[in-house]
This record gives sequence, structure tokens and C-alpha cells, in this order.
Amino acid sequence: MLDFISHSPAQTVRIGQRLGEHVQSGDLLLLLGDFGVGKTQLVKGLAEGLGSTDLVTSPSFVLINEYQAGPEHSGIQIYHVDLYRIEDPAEVTSIGLEEIWGGMGVCLVEWAERAQDWLPEEHLAIHMKHLSETKRVLRFMPEGERYRNLVETFKGTTFG
Repeated sequence: MLDFISHSPAQTVRIGQRLGEHVQSGDLLLLLGDFGVGKTQLVKGLAEGLGSTDLVTSPSFVLINEYQAGPEHSGIQIYHVDLYRIEDPAEVTSIGLEEIWGGMGVCLVEWAERAQDWLPEEHLAIHMKHLSETKRVLRFMPEGERYRNLVETFKGTTFG
């Protein structure tokens, strides 16, 4: 587990950029937290870290936005999922998420707690909480060896 504080939306984007540099095809990142905590800012940074030049927006009304990673990440697909509008967790099976997180792209899921029973066991959960108007606490909770290694690599390159 890794805890730290982001002091601004811009810093949240930078954290995402650093993490995105280490994300690989097939990775699943779960973004959990209240409204306005910065989940989409983190996704913007993740996409930038993967070399994407696509405009990142919240997929609240379409459920899934797709972006393209840059050539340094082999142009893999980035799937940005927002489950806020999911009322019944069983709905997850009808929107094709199992194909996405079992595929060759990177899957970033906001409001992942709404699909708790359907999620793969191995993933990186990132819990975000308001600390003040601009500060956020981020807690990285890796599940599985791949994600423990990802957090250790991120920690080493970000914090020294």
C-alpha cells in the first residue's frame, strides 16, 4: 500500500502521468472516491503518461470513452469507464467490461465499487479522498504481483 497527498489538480494530473508511464497492456486500475475528488484528473494524467494526445473527458453519460496511447506504448487502447450510472452491479455484464479488462488495452474504471462482485481479483485500486478544497489523499492498493511491482516501480521513480 502507498499513501500520499496531492496538493492540487495539476499535481494529480502529474501523478497520473508518472503512473501512466509504467502502465502496460492488460492493466486494470480502479478509481474510487466521491464526486469532485479528481478521478478524471488522474485519468487525464494516466492517458498523457501513456503518450495519448486525445482529449480526456468524463464518460458519465456514455459509460466508456476510448483513447489511443502513443507509439511508445504501441498505440494500445485506453478504456476510460465510469460506472456511476450503474444501478445494479449485474449491469456490468451487459456493457462488455469483461472483454475490456480481459483484453490488450488499459482499463481505467471510475466508481468501480459499483461493480465490486464482478471485478477481477488482480488490479490496482486507487482510493481518493478530499483532505481540503485542493488537497487529496491518494491510497494505492495493489492486488496481485503485477500491481505490487507497478506500485514499487512508480514509488521508486516518483519519490526516489
